[in-house]
Amino acid sequence: MGSYRICMCFTRKFRVTEAEPPEDVKEAFRKYAEGGTHMTAEQLRRFLVEVQGEEEDAAATASQADTIVQQILEKRHHIAKFTRHALTLEDFHHYLFCPDLNSPIHYKVVYYIYIYIDEMVHQDMTAPLSHYFIFTGHNSYLTGNQLTSDCSDVPVIKALKKGVRVIELDIWPNSTKDDVHVLHGRTVTAPVELIRCLKSIREHAFSASPYPVVITLEDHLTPDLQAKVAQMLTQTFSKMLFYPESDCLKELPSPEELKHRIIISTKPPKEYLEAQTAKDNENNSQRKDSDDDEWGKEPSSLSIHKEADDKSDNAMTDLNPSFEEDDDDSKVHTAPVYKRLIAIHAGKPKGGMKEALKVELDKVRRLSLSEQALEKYAESHGTDIVRFTQRNILRVYPKGTRFNSSNYKPQIGWLHGAQMVAFNMQGYGRYLWLMQGMFRANGGCGYVKKPDILMNIGPNNQVFDPKAESPVKKTLKVKVYMGDGWHMDFKQTHFDLYSPPDFYTRVGIAGAPADEIMKKTKKKEDNWTPVWNEEFTFKLTVPELALLRIEVHEYDMSEKDDFAGQTCLPVSELRSGIRAVPLFDRKGEKFSSVRLLMRFQVL
Repeated sequence: MGSYRICMCFTRKFRVTEAEPPEDVKEAFRKYAEGGTHMTAEQLRRFLVEVQGEEEDAAATASQADTIVQQILEKRHHIAKFTRHALTLEDFHHYLFCPDLNSPIHYKVVYYIYIYIDEMVHQDMTAPLSHYFIFTGHNSYLTGNQLTSDCSDVPVIKALKKGVRVIELDIWPNSTKDDVHVLHGRTVTAPVELIRCLKSIREHAFSASPYPVVITLEDHLTPDLQAKVAQMLTQTFSKMLFYPESDCLKELPSPEELKHRIIISTKPPKEYLEAQTAKDNENNSQRKDSDDDEWGKEPSSLSIHKEADDKSDNAMTDLNPSFEEDDDDSKVHTAPVYKRLIAIHAGKPKGGMKEALKVELDKVRRLSLSEQALEKYAESHGTDIVRFTQRNILRVYPKGTRFNSSNYKPQIGWLHGAQMVAFNMQGYGRYLWLMQGMFRANGGCGYVKKPDILMNIGPNNQVFDPKAESPVKKTLKVKVYMGDGWHMDFKQTHFDLYSPPDFYTRVGIAGAPADEIMKKTKKKEDNWTPVWNEEFTFKLTVPELALLRIEVHEYDMSEKDDFAGQTCLPVSELRSGIRAVPLFDRKGEKFSSVRLLMRFQVL
């Protein structure tokens, strides 16, 4: 029971009532309980196979059904569990509405509670690293905005605990030039010692996933400090550190081969030294390559409000990279031990973009582009980018004007096979929700196998063309039954001071441009447990890369609608049938109780 004060004169009482099961749930119960008042474990097993699409293996599904019945009875009927082994309609509804027992994707299900995360991984992990999308952070050490926030190992730890597999560290000499700091160069971000970040990576690297962590170093060091970094790396990581067998790998190892290993990736250091010297003598329109964030003037003359004024200059920087080839002389600029630790080279061939995207049979490398550069070159070199990413690594990073640590649309990178779509994990917003949704796939291990369409080579050396029109391959049907849990996770006056909330749900697709659309249910007024019972249909031309977007909002007639939860789910991993969908807050943290009951069909 709760109450709202109306006009300071009287109090309006309300009661949160449990909504009854939707008609589809009642019908399923009637059918599989064969008209009875209880559903046995065997009847539940049939429901799991025929409606929920679980595997046909009778022994496995029987065990699964037994576990579900046992857990539901233990939770809801502490005494009855000793006298019966069957579910009532309300028990059945409770099971369906429980995300831990009835997840929408194959991810951390309770009856797998004793299985390690690598056993929840269901994709082939034996292909080269270039065959995977990798959960990638940008400026992983920043606690907030790109100009004035502190640098710390705390956001690095948070990222690793969430399954991020690529950590970016910008390394600079300290003020006395005798140690190495991590900071965002040419800004007033307070530094953190490199060794502290490395120790935190060692401690937390594999807390969420056993698959390799790549450390991308943006190196601004002198050779003596590079030697010091090499010593730090080898002493901190010891046997965890992956040493390449040759100066340049001919093919990237697989995530399976690299379990529990740390991989170093950076450009050959000579380029940083040369670029740093040359930059002082060049004007802004000719500034260097696309791998570094370019900040121009010292931050004392910058502010977040100058973002729009600086946009055109930074765009020119991002769109006109110069590519420099390493030669043998580069070794004299580099501490030899340090160079031997670089497993994935970020080489820059001389010439334009065509040369940069050249696929070489005797070596693999990493290329980095800003989001703007990718958009530009995708128009003119789309299939070249796809072909490049079949063997090599492409990293995409936010443009230099995202001072507030905002993010960009990741689909452009994914549609072109970019493995490392680097995001500001300390930010939040819809684009970060998409990133989090993509990496809920494959057990949340941080590596998602790229679909065959991006890896196949057809007649006449043809590859997937992201701009080409494609026919509809699959149809996704989504039914939104109801929602619950807000009264548990929010104060009763959070959404409205004077009445219960008016919730509606937005459902849509993020993916290929032809597939993107958003639809919404009607709003349900004055109800903490809204029942919508609305169905939506989505035609998908590239279902392999489609994400199902789900958001709940509370309608506000006089102001902006209030946010009430969100999630994104990879369509390729959706489990058919009636499922409980847990919702997350703006930063991607899971709510304790808020969830939707939905039905999914992929035709």
